[in-house]
Amino acid sequence: MLEFEEISKNVQQLQAKLLELGNSLNISKLEENLKELEEQTIVPDFWNNNENSSIILKQINTLKSKTEEYKKASNEVKDIIELIEILKLESDNILENELVTSIKKLEKDIEKLEINTLLSGKYDHNNAIITLHPGAGGTESCDWVQMLYRMYTRWAVANSYEVKELDYLDGEEAGIKSVTALISGPYAYGYLKGEMGVHRLVRISPFDSGGRRHTSFASLEVLPEITEDVEIEINSDDLRVDTYRASRSRWSTCK
Repeated sequence: MLEFEEISKNVQQLQAKLLELGNSLNISKLEENLKELEEQTIVPDFWNNNENSSIILKQINTLKSKTEEYKKASNEVKDIIELIEILKLESDNILENELVTSIKKLEKDIEKLEINTLLSGKYDHNNAIITLHPGAGGTESCDWVQMLYRMYTRWAVANSYEVKELDYLDGEEAGIKSVTALISGPYAYGYLKGEMGVHRLVRISPFDSGGRRHTSFASLEVLPEITEDVEIEINSDDLRVDTYRASRSRWSTCK
């Protein structure tokens, strides 16, 4: 038997958190911006400029992702509240199980939306380019790189990201000597940028016949994929101009 008072209280807390996220995201403003961008796509000469159109479409996809995720969570809250009211009137085991499942899903969706709200950096929404290299440790480190690469690719697939290998070099005996891959999907860089750095593994080596403990290192570099042109401002005060003059050489002609 479900405790509807406790469940209702939990749902109200989730609803309050969702409203707070909506205020942080400024959903109404995002929808206005989305409408303005979509209106640009129906202008006759919009598609004549491929560079500009690709930038606009990317902005549209970003705004759609944010607003649709919020609307989806809001609809889930409404459905859960209606389901609670129905179950208060008449008990139903199937609906009760559906209610528990829906609340768990809502919690995950709000948590994801909360994380995406925090990922507000300039390139956080971009695709990510990851590069793994082994450090000190020889074959051990190459094997550690392979383990890390497998971990990140499985995470990417589990989160519906696309993985494309850009460069791959096998280790001499085992593992990977170097690998670069493109992780494509919303907020890929925002999620992965915190993984950048040196990763260490301490274990009993499967490559050591003596069964000794080894420490392996691997470095991970994470970069955002930049598709639009980046304007670079150079302060004239930071420039040093050197002027050189070529001397004129005189050559004698022998006859």
